[in-house]
Amino acid sequence: MAAMQAGLRYARHSPPLRATLGRAVAFFLFASAYWALLPLVARDRIAGGPGLYGILLGAIGLGAVLAAFGLPAAKRRLDGNRMVAAGTVGTALATLLYGFATNAWTALGASLVAGASWIAVLASLNVSAQSALPDWVRGRGLAMFVTAFFGAMTLGSAVWGKAAQWIGIPGALYTAAAGAILAMAATWGWKLHATKGLDLTPSMHWPAPVVSREIEGDRGPVMITVEYHIDPADRDAFLAALDHVGVERRRDGAYAWGVFEDAADPSHYIETFLVESWLEHLRQHERVTHADREVQDRATRFQRGGPTKVTHMFAAQGSERES
Repeated sequence: MAAMQAGLRYARHSPPLRATLGRAVAFFLFASAYWALLPLVARDRIAGGPGLYGILLGAIGLGAVLAAFGLPAAKRRLDGNRMVAAGTVGTALATLLYGFATNAWTALGASLVAGASWIAVLASLNVSAQSALPDWVRGRGLAMFVTAFFGAMTLGSAVWGKAAQWIGIPGALYTAAAGAILAMAATWGWKLHATKGLDLTPSMHWPAPVVSREIEGDRGPVMITVEYHIDPADRDAFLAALDHVGVERRRDGAYAWGVFEDAADPSHYIETFLVESWLEHLRQHERVTHADREVQDRATRFQRGGPTKVTHMFAAQGSERES
């Protein structure tokens, strides 16, 4: 359970992963329409049977395979965000064609477009999810991506099946196509993570905690404080930089984080964060990346008068408190 909570916490406080999950849900929720309704298109709209349905599914696979050969060239011209946008437009076009289809050739063309669009979006989202995750949480992060993928497909299939009952097969497909375009526009600000630019390998730059005795791994909670002395004129810039540090603290294990300023000394600030146990804090030391170090350096560059002071404190335990 603790490992699952750590994965969920990372996703909650990782903007690149949150953006990837949001874009995935927005796409698959509407792309699921043609997957769910394709048997009805083959049977009711074209008056075909299982053989035609199998051919249409095969055409989707063929479109995906052919597009896969062109993905490297496409990625040299389009970043992940534009690749997903292009795939979403292609998916909307394919969904519209399925709605218009009254013969096998139209549906076959729609299947080829659908397959090419599907692989373009799926590959881009998958790369974004993987590149947004450091090694220690990659498995759990990808599990959440797959959950979002299949969850959106499951929910969408049920929704579009009901929609086909109410407004007909073409109406449901037209609505899904329009929804895919609107969802793409609504989530355009959620930028996918690039494969380059951030070094997510462990930096190991946090010094080992200074302790006077051996500490049990499950002892906690632990409060870590970091003292800063800055020029009061830099207050706003310092706090803005420290906000990004706070996101990292929460993402890597802290369940509470805050910054306090000294009422008597406008240059004195204390950052605090709480971690459930001593072992969890030691894991934080291993999780911090080179990209995190750059973010932290942007905050500590405001420090005046020597390095920051870091202390580690535990919740007090005594016989009276324990009773």
